[in-house]
Amino acid sequence: MLIFCIPQHLSVYFVNNSITALVCCALWLSLASHAANLEPNGQLVFMTDFGTTERFVASMKGVAMMVSPELRLHDLTHHIEAHDIWQASFVLVGTIEYWPKGTVFVSVVDPGVGTSRKSVVVETGSGHFVVTPDNGTLTHIADTYSIRAMREIDESLNRRAGSDKLNTFHGRDVYAYTGARLAAGIISFEEVGPVLPTKIFRLDYQQAKVSQKGTVLGNLVHVEIPFGNLVSNIPTKLLLSQGLREDDTGQVQVTLIRSGEVVFDEKIPYASSFGFVAEGESLLYSDSLQTIGLAVNSASFAKKYGIGAGAEWVIKIRVLK
Repeated sequence: MLIFCIPQHLSVYFVNNSITALVCCALWLSLASHAANLEPNGQLVFMTDFGTTERFVASMKGVAMMVSPELRLHDLTHHIEAHDIWQASFVLVGTIEYWPKGTVFVSVVDPGVGTSRKSVVVETGSGHFVVTPDNGTLTHIADTYSIRAMREIDESLNRRAGSDKLNTFHGRDVYAYTGARLAAGIISFEEVGPVLPTKIFRLDYQQAKVSQKGTVLGNLVHVEIPFGNLVSNIPTKLLLSQGLREDDTGQVQVTLIRSGEVVFDEKIPYASSFGFVAEGESLLYSDSLQTIGLAVNSASFAKKYGIGAGAEWVIKIRVLK
């Protein structure tokens, strides 16, 4: 809780200058609200590409428990495709807003472990913390919520004791340890390490935009498992702005391009859900994130057409009148 005291010699000034007083009070309330959002809440969420057949995830959780047995530990997923930083970035951004502010996420998809990539903790514009290598994992977080602040982990202070000569499991020795200390309130965000500019290492991809009237470009960001639906980064409202109606069951022209090569170019219907087209038929729809997706009713769009997702995949949608 923040308490503000106004010196007595200023009280008359504020009373006689009500506008100034209101502005100052609004500023103080904003600062108080921001400070409250920055308090870690004891929740620690793990995401990795480790799978669950080996000892790795349990080792990370064990380190966190030794830091503080009062922590509440959760799994986002440990089935990110091996080394797939793009997928980690998308899955993280699609999850973070559904957790209470102050939750600490530890994201370890780190093919460059032990190299010069920076180990960081960021405070997101959504009011969460992410502990991760700065290797592209933060791309979608930055684009969706912004990065309020970023600090490099000072490993002389925030590293598991006795692990300084171990270079292949920073997920356990640096990220889980630092995330646990932050989530438990043992260290503050400021004590993570030196402040860095908020210019993260970015993955380059096609941003959603209107390319010409009635036509929208975007990126295929994810294949949903096990269904094989394709998720794009095109907000539904952007396509609606180009003439598509939410109750429309007409067709759109969908073109999918990989690294400059067209691999799919067909007219398909827009529908509000899968059951509005025949079994085995393709459709364009608005998903639970209010972004545009592609699916096949009762089958996998990705498998049927050999389509994937990632920075190299572009989607073009033209609204047909």
